[in-house]
Order: sequence, then structure tokens, then C-alpha cells
Amino acid sequence: MKKILNLTIVFLLMVGYHFKSVAQNVVESYDPIKNDSLRIGKEEKDFLPFIAKGYTLMLPKNQEVNGVLIFLEDSGYDKKNKNSKQIYDQASAKGFAVISVSTSIPFDFYFSKSSILSTHNLLQEVFIEHTLPNKNIYFIGAGLVGHRAMKYIEFIQAGDYDFTLNLKGLVICNLTMDWTRKWHQHKRDIRINRINLWEPRFINFMLETHMKGTPDTAPEAYHDFSSYSYSDDKNRNIGFYKDYAVRVYIEPAIKYRLKKYFRTLYENNSTDMVGFLAELELVGNENTELIVLYPENNLTQEKNTQSTWNAIDKNNLMDWIYAHTKK
Repeated sequence: MKKILNLTIVFLLMVGYHFKSVAQNVVESYDPIKNDSLRIGKEEKDFLPFIAKGYTLMLPKNQEVNGVLIFLEDSGYDKKNKNSKQIYDQASAKGFAVISVSTSIPFDFYFSKSSILSTHNLLQEVFIEHTLPNKNIYFIGAGLVGHRAMKYIEFIQAGDYDFTLNLKGLVICNLTMDWTRKWHQHKRDIRINRINLWEPRFINFMLETHMKGTPDTAPEAYHDFSSYSYSDDKNRNIGFYKDYAVRVYIEPAIKYRLKKYFRTLYENNSTDMVGFLAELELVGNENTELIVLYPENNLTQEKNTQSTWNAIDKNNLMDWIYAHTKK
């Protein structure tokens, strides 16, 4: 009896694996990695090697593609598509393809036009080569992945390009929008010196280098780079998002950040994202939704961008996306 049970389990595992493998078709296309590195700080050792530029495409097999989800992920430091893979099954069940695109720049903030154009050209290539339908397009991203999506949308809308995506909506999770606020957060981190300062020093160095100053000396540059900024009276970039369905996920984790990082309410990505939604509603976008993750929704000990994305109900998210294709 035990032998029969073991064989049954093995058979079921094989069947499950078989069905998963035939339900999806994954294509990868990446260039060789450049033998070069990027300066990320003032010290002699402050360099990061370049990563692989290219894309991964998940296609649902044996059914028509109803839409496309796009993640602007990092091929190296995000462990290649680790976030997009979490929604492959749900997307495939609804007939959605999933694209993950990476430039060669590690931790790319899209400071340069060349990074955004590189992404744009890769997206054009994958849509044409794989004859993907240019409909029901959604950008999705947590942290820096979401920031890249927003900078891409702003850049492409402000330009004139032969190829444009028929974007339907945007899903963003636990990300920085206000880079003036972020710079001050990191300045405080460095001043009080109570946590690991690698990230505060790295991000502030990159901001000061590419903004050509601090928020005090180059405020307009920081406002231009921020999709939303509380200190920007114009909120100049809000209009880029007024016609899209927007879903925002936040996990304030106030007590956790207070105890671990000595952070105030101002030093929280949730502050940016709620402010962003308020400004969207002011310009007439009635198709927004805020999802707040509370401690009971995420039982992990660590509270960061990745753990927030991991805790999101992907079935519910895909149902929301699919429902908007009918509108």
C-alpha cells in the first residue's frame, strides 16, 4: 500500500510539472555582459559591474494573448525576473503575456535618456518579433521597478515615437516617488548613523551626481525627476497618469521602521504614494485604488519592498487587471 501511495505521489508531481510546463512558453534574449563597471560612490571600491541587457517573455501556450504585463526588472541584482515570475501562473490563466526588460546598468534609476530609449527599443523588438497585441498593456513594479515604469511613461509621453504602447493601467508597490524627501531621509540616516549606510550613501551620491546638486541647490531637477513631490507646488508630472487605471500597494509598517531604522512618518514611501493618489484625484482620475497591507497581511519579519511584493495576493491583482480589460 505504501509503495502504491508513493508511486501515486510521484505520478501526481510529474503530471503537475507537465501541465505547468505546457501552460507557458518562456523566451529569453540577453546580450553578453559588458566588461565594465559603474561608479556608485566616492571611494576607490565604489563600483558595480554591468549586467545583462535584454528581455524575458512568458507567453501563455495554446490560447490567444489578451494583454501584456511589463516589469522593468534588473537582470542581475533582482535575480532575473524574480517578481514577474510570481504572477506567471495567474497571467497565463487569463491569457496575458509577461515581459521583463533590463538595461545593462545595475540598479538603473533611468537618470539618462539612453536607458529609457534602450528599454523602449527592447519593448518594440519583443512586441514586433513575437507579434504581441498592443492592447491591455499594464506596467507593474515594486520599488525601483515601479519607479522605472513611471519614468518610462513620462519620457515616452513627452516625446514623439513611431512605436507607442496602448497602456491601460499601472500597478505600483512600495516605491519612492518624491526624491527630495528621499534625499533628506538618507541625509538623516547618515547624520544619526544608526543603520547600515550603504544604500543612503549610494542613492544620495547618484542623486547628487545626476541632479547636479542637492534639493537645496538644484530643486527643479529633483522635482522633474519625481513622479510626485510634496514640495513641488506644480506637481508637474501628475498629468501623465490621469487617464490610466492605477492601483497602489503600500505597507507603512510604522512600528517596524521606527524600531529598526529610527524612521519618522515622513521617511516612508507610503507618504509619497498616498500623496500621488490625492493629486491624481484632483486632476480628475477616478480610476484609482489604494491597497494597504497591515501586519496581519504580511507575517514576514523583514519589512521591505520585496517582502511587500511577496505578500500581495496575485490572484486578486490579476482579477483587477482582467476586470479593467472589459471597461
